Amino acid sequence: MAVFTPLSETQVADFLERFDAGTLTRLEGVAGGTENTTYFVTTDRRELVLTLFEQGEHEELPFFVELLDYLDEHRLPVPGPLHDRDGTALQSLAGKPALLFPRLPGKHPKDPNLAQCRALGDALGRLHAVSRHFPGHRPNPRDLNWLVAMHHRVLVYLSPEDQALMKDEVETYQGVFGDASRLPQGALHGDLFRDNTLFEGDRLGGLIDFYNGCTGDLLFDLAIVINDWACDAQGRLDADRYEALLGAYQARRPLSDEERKVWPMMLRLTALRYWLSRLLVVYVDPPAHDLTPHDPQQFRSILLERLQHGALPLPERSQP
Repeated sequence: MAVFTPLSETQVADFLERFDAGTLTRLEGVAGGTENTTYFVTTDRRELVLTLFEQGEHEELPFFVELLDYLDEHRLPVPGPLHDRDGTALQSLAGKPALLFPRLPGKHPKDPNLAQCRALGDALGRLHAVSRHFPGHRPNPRDLNWLVAMHHRVLVYLSPEDQALMKDEVETYQGVFGDASRLPQGALHGDLFRDNTLFEGDRLGGLIDFYNGCTGDLLFDLAIVINDWACDAQGRLDADRYEALLGAYQARRPLSDEERKVWPMMLRLTALRYWLSRLLVVYVDPPAHDLTPHDPQQFRSILLERLQHGALPLPERSQP
């Protein structure tokens, strides 16, 4: 979240007239983030978040609206976008696509405890259970096909050892997932790191920033979560967080036999996904705005840890 397009109070007050959301009383630009302009908007009736989309494929925004509407209708803790008086969510403001959301309660957990891990696992399990019936479709933009196509672009910047590591991993994934039977499919968040969640104490206030949302292997989404939520600073899996999150998840959506079989490899694939995407930002395709890229070495360390130690055993169910 950041402010790349300045807005006046008059502009936002006029914008709010399209909605049944009250009258503007306060406007606050939100610093930080990476791609979009974000404001906190306070009216005489509620707290809102206004997002202007600065980059990306704008033609894909209707998919995100459809996905958030669907999850909101199924009572998932997501910011279902506000629709205007004519029933339209996606708007234009200052020449940019714009969406208005309810402001969800809470803050990002830096060091999640076991209760927060269980809450996140429960919510993600619910999300995946209902998302299997979501009618929309957007292919996963960071799946194995992307890894195969894009990893060549960073090899020249890597040591010979890391070049061999990356090429060997991609070849291995092709062998495993190319021959695997089709894994359970559905809608994914696609980037559910700790900073894309909000908590009030141990209570999950919301899952936010669905702009990597797509449809594909549900296990891909779960592996991204575990590599962040159940991982220490050295990339090692924390057994207690791992079991709390996965146990709560499987109480909502038990993993299939095929998912359990390829689980260790999916943890490796999603670690390489972030190592590669961060290398691309550093060396090949820097962001349009003056922002500090994430460190690629974090996910190189996670990948090496998964290679050396594999995955912890998968729990069957959460404990009552």
